[in-house]
Amino acid sequence: MGLPEIGESGQKKLRAARVLLVGVGGLGAPISLYLAGAGVGRLGIVDDDVVSVSNLHRQVLYAEAEVGQPKALQAASRLRALNSEVEVVPYACRLTEENAECLIGDYDLVVDGCDNYATRYLIDDVARRLGKPYVYGAVSGYEGQAAVFNVGDSPRHYRDLYPDAPPAPTDRSLVGMTPAVVGGVLAHEVVKIICGYGPTLAGRLWTIDLRTLQSFTLDF
Repeated sequence: MGLPEIGESGQKKLRAARVLLVGVGGLGAPISLYLAGAGVGRLGIVDDDVVSVSNLHRQVLYAEAEVGQPKALQAASRLRALNSEVEVVPYACRLTEENAECLIGDYDLVVDGCDNYATRYLIDDVARRLGKPYVYGAVSGYEGQAAVFNVGDSPRHYRDLYPDAPPAPTDRSLVGMTPAVVGGVLAHEVVKIICGYGPTLAGRLWTIDLRTLQSFTLDF
C-alpha cells in the first residue's frame, strides 16, 4: 500500500479481483504464492495432476508428505494458510473444450501455468472469445518467456506469436529457479493489469536466459 502505483485503491482492486490460474506446477507454484500474498480476492486453480517427488525442486507449494495427493487440493490448503482472506477455489480437473468457457468466464483474467501447447491454444481461443486478458509464460532449462494477450486497443494473441505449435521438447529438464523467476514476472503482470499501472507485456514477448542473465523484449 506504500507504493504509489498501487496504494489503497490498488489494494482494493486486488481484493475485488478474480484470477484463474491454469496449472499449479513449476510455474503455477510461485504465481499462486505471490498472488495470494498480494491479496487477490478470488484465486481459482485448475490442475488434474498429483504431487510427484521428482518435481518438488521446482513445485515449491508442496512437501514430500503430500506426494500422490491432488495438486489443486494441496495447493488450495497451502494458499489458504498463507492468506486466509483469499478465496481459493480448486478445480481438480483438466481444462478442456467442454469446461474452459465456463471456468474462464467466471474470472476477470486467466494466467498460464501449464506445460503444453494444446492447453495454451485453448486458453487463447476462449479468452479471446470472452474478452479476458491472458497472461502467458513458458520455461525450459534455464530459459523462460512471458507475454500478455488480449489487452489493449489492438490486442495480440498467442496464435499471433505461434500460429502453429512448435515441436514438443524432447527434454523437459530445468532448474527450479527458472520457473521462480518467470512465475514472479507473470504474477507481477497480473498485479499491473488489475491495478492499472504499466506498461504491461501486452503485445511484447519478454525472454530471459538465467545462464547469462541476458534478457530482451520483442514487440510482435
